[in-house]
Amino acid sequence: MLKQSRLLKKLDHTLLAAVALIILLGLIVIYSATKPTELLPVAGSVAESADPFAYVKRQLLWVLVGIGLMSMMLYIHYEDLMKHTKLLYIINLIMLMAVIYFGVSELGAQRWIRVGSFHFQPSEFSKLIMIICFAAFLDSRKKRLNRLRDLLPSFAFFSVPILLIFKQPDLGTAMVLFAIMFGMLFVAGARPRLLVGIITGLAGTVSLWIWAHFWLAANRGVQLWMPLKEYQLKRLLIFINPWQDWHGAGYNVIQSQIAIGQGGFWGRGLFHGSQTHGNFLPIQETDFIFSVVGEELGFIGAVILLALFFIVIYRCILITINAKDDFGTLVAAGVVSMLTFHVLINVGMTSGIMPVTGIPLPMFSSGGSSMITNLTALGLLLNINMRRQKILF
Repeated sequence: MLKQSRLLKKLDHTLLAAVALIILLGLIVIYSATKPTELLPVAGSVAESADPFAYVKRQLLWVLVGIGLMSMMLYIHYEDLMKHTKLLYIINLIMLMAVIYFGVSELGAQRWIRVGSFHFQPSEFSKLIMIICFAAFLDSRKKRLNRLRDLLPSFAFFSVPILLIFKQPDLGTAMVLFAIMFGMLFVAGARPRLLVGIITGLAGTVSLWIWAHFWLAANRGVQLWMPLKEYQLKRLLIFINPWQDWHGAGYNVIQSQIAIGQGGFWGRGLFHGSQTHGNFLPIQETDFIFSVVGEELGFIGAVILLALFFIVIYRCILITINAKDDFGTLVAAGVVSMLTFHVLINVGMTSGIMPVTGIPLPMFSSGGSSMITNLTALGLLLNINMRRQKILF
């Protein structure tokens, strides 16, 4: 008990404070994005009589569950996780396969499993599981990542989970797993030029394949096989010029840009966003919640939120650098890669500079699986940070 109390004194309070502020601001913005408005056409309708705090209460419940799991992570020795990585990997595959056979469909995708009245998304938990498993995998391959053939086992390690996630289909989470893999490979010592070359080659090949798919379909009536749905392909291309299909694939991006643009410097004020409360923004409590921030809190609010994320990522990088062993360093690097990619892609897609891929803003967007995964991951980082030095008595 004495040792545990000394460890708890090493908690990164700056990281915890920044996370708490992100969650608090997220609850406020979620309420603004989901509260009933006077635009509802029928008095006494189901939507009007619904609890205006329903989303906030649900999010608060997931926050409490996430805090509970974060606290649990502090009381285990993170190195013990290495003993269970094979089991964790198998559990991960079972969960992802269960989605195919027992999952429920929402918004055109089958990504969720229903347990009673709750839905959870296995692909979210898969991110943290893969970070832990891949850290142990790389820990046994130190200084053997200099050639392309040395990286092939790593690609094979990620291939099955990524293919199962593509099957749902969930392009956003698959991209996150790619980011985690390359981020951890970089920290593990893989040559940067080799990694950049692989990423460039993959991006070029995918772009050429997508272009050929649309060109052949339009000019020859032939369609190449694609692992993505047609709407996902259009999302990848439409961000270049969303106005060419403003009422279809480009609608979400256009409405998001309008919302952010209307916010100006100071914003229109909480609960006063015309795009938000006029039901123009799509799924504004999850994927496009940053658009609500831009419209109602303006440039200042967006900068404050991004500054809080910068603090979180910066403190996580420090934990990565100061970890006492390679396994801790690699786990922390995986979490940093996951959080950084989420923030960059979510803010980028709502601003119209990146394709819409359905990636939530960590600890801010409404969603239980994402919140629980991120808080548990941060609990693991706090664990690594607390044990960076040996406790002497």
